[in-house]
Amino acid sequence: MPRIPFPDSSAPFAFLPMYDWPEVRAQTDRLWSLLREALADLGFDAPARLERGRALMDGWRDPSLLLGQTCGLPLVRHLMDSVCVLGSPDYGLPDCPPGHYCSVVVVREGDTAASLDDLRGRRFAYNHPGSQSGEGALRHLLAPVAGGRAVFSSVTESGSHRAALKAVAAGEADAATLDAMSYRLAQAHEPSASRVRVLLSTPPTPGLPMITALANRGRVPLLRRAVAAAIAAAPQDLRTALSLHGFAAFAAEDYRIIAERDRRAAALGYPVLA
Repeated sequence: MPRIPFPDSSAPFAFLPMYDWPEVRAQTDRLWSLLREALADLGFDAPARLERGRALMDGWRDPSLLLGQTCGLPLVRHLMDSVCVLGSPDYGLPDCPPGHYCSVVVVREGDTAASLDDLRGRRFAYNHPGSQSGEGALRHLLAPVAGGRAVFSSVTESGSHRAALKAVAAGEADAATLDAMSYRLAQAHEPSASRVRVLLSTPPTPGLPMITALANRGRVPLLRRAVAAAIAAAPQDLRTALSLHGFAAFAAEDYRIIAERDRRAAALGYPVLA
C-alpha cells in the first residue's frame, strides 16, 4: 500500500501516557507494536517507539502527533482547536457503557463514611487540577450541594491517582478520587489498594480519548480502523494486563457532556475542587 505522508514536516510521534504505569510499561510497548503494525498496514509511517517523558500539553498540541491519548477535561478546555478525536478503548469497567469510564471515591477500609455527605469537613486528595477523573467528575456531584462554599477542610494535589490512593491508605488524607481504570491498575499492582474501599462511583462519561493532530482530520477513519484492528489482534494476556475489551469510536461532540458539567459546576459557584 502507498505510504501516507504526514501533513506536518516533522516526523510523526505517538505517546500513550494515561495508563502507562511502570508495572505495565512492557505491555504498553507491546500494544504500540500492534498499533504500529496496524497503522503500517493502512499506509501510515508510524514511529518505532512510543515517546515518554514529554510534557502532556505540549505533546497533545504538537502538530506532528500521529496517535496519543488525553483526558476529557483538557480536551474540552484546551485541545478542541488542535486535535481530532478518534475514540476510546473499551476497558470493560463496571456499570459503564462500552468505551466509557467513571471515577471512584475511595476511603480507608475501616472508615465509617457511607455517602459523599459524610466527607464534609474532611481531608481530600486528588491527582491534579484540570483532570476530569480527579476533580471534574466530583465537582459535578458536589456543585449542586456545595452552595459555592468549600466542602473539604483541605484539598491536596498529589500528582497522580496512585499517590492520592496511597495518601488515603497512609492516613494523610481521608478520601480521594481515582479514575476507575487507574483504580483497577492499583488493585493489581499497588499494595496500598488493599487498605482502601470504594465509597461511590461518579456518572460515566466517554473514556480517555485517543487523538491525532488536526492536520490528520482527513485520515480519522483510517486511524480508527487501525486502533480497532490492533486491539482486536491483541493476545489474551495483553488484553488482560491492559483491560482491553475493544474500541469505541467517538467524535469531539461526544465529549460535550464533560464541558457542560464543567460549566454547570462553575455556574453554581464551584469552579475548582475545594
